[in-house]
Amino acid sequence: MASNFELSERSSPKQHRISPRAEKEEVDYMQRAQWLRAALLGANDGLVTVASLMMGVGSIKEDVKAMLLVGFAGLVAGACSMAIGEFVSVCTQRDIETAQMKRAIETETSLSAIDEQDEEEKKERLPNPGQAALASALAFSVGAAMPLLAAVFIENHKVRMAVVAIVATLALLVFGVTGAVLGKTSVFKSSVRVVIGGWMAMVLTFGLTKFIGSEAMQI
Repeated sequence: MASNFELSERSSPKQHRISPRAEKEEVDYMQRAQWLRAALLGANDGLVTVASLMMGVGSIKEDVKAMLLVGFAGLVAGACSMAIGEFVSVCTQRDIETAQMKRAIETETSLSAIDEQDEEEKKERLPNPGQAALASALAFSVGAAMPLLAAVFIENHKVRMAVVAIVATLALLVFGVTGAVLGKTSVFKSSVRVVIGGWMAMVLTFGLTKFIGSEAMQI
């Protein structure tokens, strides 16, 4: 019959603990996945915004310069807005986490070397506002550049509009599939949601701009 000491050793939770290295690898993987999903969302936002603007202007203007100009303005404005918004948001998150870490340290009567090492690792993993702002701006710009590049060399107005719509649809499909793979969700449902959402934005912008533009021309 095994002694109580032997039984306690067999059932010790230490055997089921995840090693610090494995835990760190898991956290790093989750952070990479979050960054990839954030990049996809930023690119999707840039694509839908600029494609919708170009479709809206194209509904009343056949000049390619007008479409490219409004698309470029949308790219710059959107990238700046994304960068500033992400910078402010991540700064706020970093301040909250830093304050929480300080409160946790103040409540401890003494810290071991392991605890101090953990605190240093936590500080290193705090979000970087500048990096987040740059990533958001780049992701938005990449998505926004797709409809611009699709339309820049096409002179025929109807063909240009069709190409912008097709390129936007294909890119939205790719974003939907990639997001579903990263999130381990249904590829079909994710793709349909993304494509339908993008098409709704483009159709509404096209229709409302054409209606308002036609009414304004009659005044």
